[in-house]
Amino acid sequence: MPNQLLIARNKTTDCHLLMGMANRHGLITGATGTGKTVSLQTLAENFSNQGVPVFMADVKGDLVGISQTGHLSDKIKGILKERQLDEPSPQSCPTTLWDVFGKQGHPVRATVSDMGPLLLGRMLNLNDTQAGVLNLVFKIADDQGLLLLDLKDLRAMLQHVGENASQFTTEYGNVSAASVGAIQRGLLEIESQGADKFFGEPMLNIQDFLQTDAKGKGVINLLCASELMNAPRLYGTFLLWLLSELFEQLPEIGDPEKPKLVFFFDEAHLLFNEAPKVLIERMELLVRLIRSKGVGVYFVTQNPLDVPETVLGQLGNRVQHALRAFTPRDQKAVKASAQTMRANPNLDIEKAITELGVGEALVSFLDEKGRPGITEQAFVMMPGSQLGPITPEQRKALLENSLVAGVYENTIDRESAYEVLKGAHASSNSESKAQTPTNAGTSASSTDAESGSNALLNGLGEVLFGRTGPRGAKHDGLAQAMVKSAVRTIGSSVGREIVRGVLGGILGGRKR
Repeated sequence: MPNQLLIARNKTTDCHLLMGMANRHGLITGATGTGKTVSLQTLAENFSNQGVPVFMADVKGDLVGISQTGHLSDKIKGILKERQLDEPSPQSCPTTLWDVFGKQGHPVRATVSDMGPLLLGRMLNLNDTQAGVLNLVFKIADDQGLLLLDLKDLRAMLQHVGENASQFTTEYGNVSAASVGAIQRGLLEIESQGADKFFGEPMLNIQDFLQTDAKGKGVINLLCASELMNAPRLYGTFLLWLLSELFEQLPEIGDPEKPKLVFFFDEAHLLFNEAPKVLIERMELLVRLIRSKGVGVYFVTQNPLDVPETVLGQLGNRVQHALRAFTPRDQKAVKASAQTMRANPNLDIEKAITELGVGEALVSFLDEKGRPGITEQAFVMMPGSQLGPITPEQRKALLENSLVAGVYENTIDRESAYEVLKGAHASSNSESKAQTPTNAGTSASSTDAESGSNALLNGLGEVLFGRTGPRGAKHDGLAQAMVKSAVRTIGSSVGREIVRGVLGGILGGRKR
């Protein structure tokens, strides 16, 4: 039927995902090597065939095979025959490749302002005080009309606020130099991880994610994330930003016959790991409300405990692959997963979770009334597209024939906070230099005055203490003449009386 997708099958039951319930979100879980990637590719391929665009991250580099026509090996054919499953019709899906670093796909960028202080604070791993200062910096930039587009804009704005903290304290609050320094160090860290390539313009146009090809198939938007996974916080924050942009830009459409876009959030634990409470609350709000925008969100992770309960309760469609109960946490996850799926009187769900084979899953989809379907143990259908990576030549052909080829490759660096603040600083330096000649003239005058004063003092010294002539002759000054006169006077009686009076006063002699 056109309004349902065949996802899994056993000997007695077909497990269909209803298109009208696909925007009620879902969860795909299972240990490594149990078949999550095949389930993800099967779902994406089915959505594309129904004209629904898809976004998903290619973490390991093997999902990109969805862009090529599949060819079944003899081994796969044998497995399908053993499971009594039909061989899929060979097909490929229209695919657009994206890459934050612009190496394996079209560059995808966001501006610092659009990312906002909350998500940026998560990316920088800031504490509450540092996050408060970052909010303050964004507010000052808005009030002063300074655009924050890339990391150099934010860095210049932080420096500006730090250097003029006393001017902003009264109006905006205290600006801690330590917090400004911590934010600057955080920026250097994420810049070393490649975030400088993510922030800037041209910014991603969300409408480019909502494309269909000439045959009416939905385009698979594939984020090449094998390198991005080396920066887990950047990866998680980037995907959350995409969800936020979808929520803010797409109009309300209620419950559509089929989703406008399906968003697969692979390695979902990276989003929730050590996330602050405010971020988890925002994620819960997004998941609850974005379905009315026609967007279905499917979390893909190894352990259902990776997703908070408040978010987990919003995920109605479940595909549960095998879990291994090797540790107490694993055992808890098995029990929790079994309790959250609708019971089947003919199936011990908790036991089955640990015994599932590769490609086998416990499946529960919402029915036409929005109720969870009875859990079935079934084999996931094989996709008709290629399983595994593609060649460099095939990747190059995808990029050249893409609907957005040439749109995002060239960066734009228009005037923003960095240029404005740098210009103001340069103007200040120019004014200082303009004052330099006047200062030099003043210094010269002072030097002349000092020279004149020295000459006057030298002349006075010669008058008082004498001078030496050009041939070495000694000429007495007033002081020498007075001394010689005084010595001659000492010889007289009057002189003797004077000397006695002076010496008597010094030695305490008796007055005459």
